[in-house]
Amino acid sequence: MKGPLFYSKILLFGEYGIIRDSKGLSIPYNFYNGALKKSEEPTEEAISSNKSLRSFASYLEVLHTQQPELVTFDLETLKNDVETGMYFDSSIPQGYGVGSSGALVAAIYDKYATNKITVLENLTREKLLHLKNIFSQMESFFHGKSSGLDPLNSYLSIPILINSKDNIEATGIPTQSFDGKGAVFLLDSGIVGETAPMVSIFMENLKDKGFRAMLKNQFVKYTDACVENFLHGDMTSLFTNTKKLSKVVLNHFKPMIPEQFHGIWQHGIDSNDYYLKLCGSGGGGYILGFTEDLERAKASLKDYKLEVVYQF
Repeated sequence: MKGPLFYSKILLFGEYGIIRDSKGLSIPYNFYNGALKKSEEPTEEAISSNKSLRSFASYLEVLHTQQPELVTFDLETLKNDVETGMYFDSSIPQGYGVGSSGALVAAIYDKYATNKITVLENLTREKLLHLKNIFSQMESFFHGKSSGLDPLNSYLSIPILINSKDNIEATGIPTQSFDGKGAVFLLDSGIVGETAPMVSIFMENLKDKGFRAMLKNQFVKYTDACVENFLHGDMTSLFTNTKKLSKVVLNHFKPMIPEQFHGIWQHGIDSNDYYLKLCGSGGGGYILGFTEDLERAKASLKDYKLEVVYQF
C-alpha cells in the first residue's frame, strides 16, 4: 500500500502575527513530502511512526464521537490499517517549521474522512474555514493549539492567503523567474525547534502592554505590508518592509532566534545582502531569508547551506 504524496509548506509571512489577526501567506514547498505506507519489513522509523499513528487514531475516535457534526472517519478501516502496520513515510524534517505534522494530518483526512471536502470542488470561504477548523482540531493532537493552516496547505497544495482569522482564501502568487537575481531561501540552523515552548514564550509576552503595542504598530503592520507587496509583485517595497520586519524580530523575538544566528541576522540588516525572518515558530529549524541578489547573499553566507524556495 502506498498513498498519495502530501507536501511540506512554508509560511512566508505571518508567523506569530496570525495569532493576533495579521495577514499571512502560506505556500506549498514540494521539496519535502510524505505518504501513508505499509511495508513487509518495517524500519525502526516505520515502527515508531506506526506507534504514533495508533495514539492519533484513538484521538480521532474521540473527536469523531464528540464532534460528529465537524468530522467523521471510517474508523474501522483506519484502525485495521494501523493494526496491520501502516506508517507515515516522510522526508519532511520535524521541528523545522515546514509542516511535518500538517502533511500527516492531510494524508489521514484524505484517506479516512467521510464526506470529505476536496480540492476539485468550488472552494468557498465557508468550505475553507470548515476544513481549517477540522484540521485545527486534528493537528492539536501534535502540538497543543494548532491553527489548522499547515494541514490545509498540504491538503490543497495551493498558496493560501490569510486575511484574518475567519477570512482565508486560495490565492495565486507571482510566477517564478528562474533567471531573476532575487530569491527567498531557507537557511538550516542545524537545531531542532519545538513549537510548543516557543508559542508559550510568545503567549507570556502578550501579557505585556508594550509588547502588544509593538505587535500592532510594527510587527503586524510590516507583516501585512509584506504580504501585499509579495502578492502584487512589488519587490522594491517588499525588501523595504522585510528589512523593517527583520529588525523588529531581532529586537523583540530574540528567544525564537538561535543565539549563534544573532550576528548574521544583524549583518544582513547592516549590509543589505539579505534579510532574515522566522520560518514557523523558530527556536531552531529553518530560518527564512529574502535577498535582492542571490549570489551576494550566498557569498555573504558562505559557511551556510542555502535552499532556494522561490526566485524572482
